[in-house]
Amino acid sequence: MIRDDIKAAQITAMKAGDKAARATIGLIQAAVKNRDIELRTGAAPADDDAVVVEVLQKMVKQRRESIAMYEQGGRPELAAAEQAEVAVIERFLPQQMSEDETRAAIESIKAELGAAGMKDMGRVMAELKARHATTLDMSKASALVKAALAG
Repeated sequence: MIRDDIKAAQITAMKAGDKAARATIGLIQAAVKNRDIELRTGAAPADDDAVVVEVLQKMVKQRRESIAMYEQGGRPELAAAEQAEVAVIERFLPQQMSEDETRAAIESIKAELGAAGMKDMGRVMAELKARHATTLDMSKASALVKAALAG
């Protein structure tokens, strides 16, 4: 499980004296714990790794947005710090689908659902997320779905 990998990495970072990795892993653990608390009010998650991956993807997205803002603001040292955090977080994410694999999955779902136009985008996105949420960047997938349904 990804949680176990994160705990093991925390211990390894402590023993190695890697303060940057230790701090980032601490942020990951806090974010996952917050998500666990949010989920207590609802039904238990079917797949624990899916919850952790969702949190990690959100953290990477937030940091990438920060990197863009820091670079626009002329703060390369802050952008570099955020990039280092992204590198640590991405160690725990499963291998992401390539663009070609994503296109193939979209075409498969499109054919199964009989999706013909933009009105079917919600259905295609929902099925794509249900099948590939842990191995797919949904923001990139959205643009690919839009292109597949428009063309």
